[in-house]
Amino acid sequence: MPSHVHKVFLQSIHVEEPDATLTPGGGSAPIQSSSGKAYIGKIGSSSEQEQYIGEAESLKAIHRVAPGLAPRLIACGVIDNDTAESDRDVGRPYFLSEYIDMSTQTDAAAKVLAKRLATEMHTYKSTTGFGFHVPTFCGRTRQENGWFDTWEECYDTLIGGLLSSLRNTGGYDALCSDGEDIRRRVIPALLRPLVIQPVLLHGDLWSGNTGTDRRTGEPVIFDPSSYFGHNEADLAIARIFGGIPKSFFTTYHQYLPKSDPVAQYELRCELYELYHYLNHTVLFGGSYASSAKRKMQALLTAFPEPSEN
Repeated sequence: MPSHVHKVFLQSIHVEEPDATLTPGGGSAPIQSSSGKAYIGKIGSSSEQEQYIGEAESLKAIHRVAPGLAPRLIACGVIDNDTAESDRDVGRPYFLSEYIDMSTQTDAAAKVLAKRLATEMHTYKSTTGFGFHVPTFCGRTRQENGWFDTWEECYDTLIGGLLSSLRNTGGYDALCSDGEDIRRRVIPALLRPLVIQPVLLHGDLWSGNTGTDRRTGEPVIFDPSSYFGHNEADLAIARIFGGIPKSFFTTYHQYLPKSDPVAQYELRCELYELYHYLNHTVLFGGSYASSAKRKMQALLTAFPEPSEN
């Protein structure tokens, strides 16, 4: 554990609590305040500035529309000469948020989470379009974002970015070829008919990024990679890795019904899951490439190449 609280965190916390005495934390341990509040601070390398900004902007957006659902951001920025404790600190990003003592998600908290997503986050509409104003990171994968007039164009760009990463990695020619067919045949067929609004997404909503506040029993989500998109896309990774009970999905659709055409809901689920299989192939390789391949083949079978006759 560090012997003191870094200067950049001291200044930020004392804006919140001018008279607080602070006890340092290290790693995942929180900075403790004499008021009883706690904070989590982290300092990254200079190459991680975009990651820190993306997480901070995501948390700010979530807090605006669903206060208390995610940890509140206290401060985020880049250490300068005034806040550095040594020359090597200058240019490094920092991040400070409230600390929430969490346990794994309970069934009751999952139902509350479903309701809050359906009635708060997933009804908050962008006035700018689909996308986000800064890059965000799903794992270590940079989502370039920007703004798009249609969900089809936004999602196609997300998939295209992953395929570009796989081509640069090498060894995924067949997978990338199928991926281009997905972009040409499946994405237009499934996403163009949708009449939807761009709503705020968490972006990486699997069980490892959810929890239950030990003090209140309320749900908590964290480590977001937000953007504005189709609400159903936010449910995809939760289905892949499990850990979120079925009651979550049932409750969610009680408050926010499946988009029309409802008959294509399962196919859209497959398409949205594909993003995360491809992303995990980029990040980890291995069996995720086989899973992505199977997902693509199922979608391409559902939308065969049109006959020339």
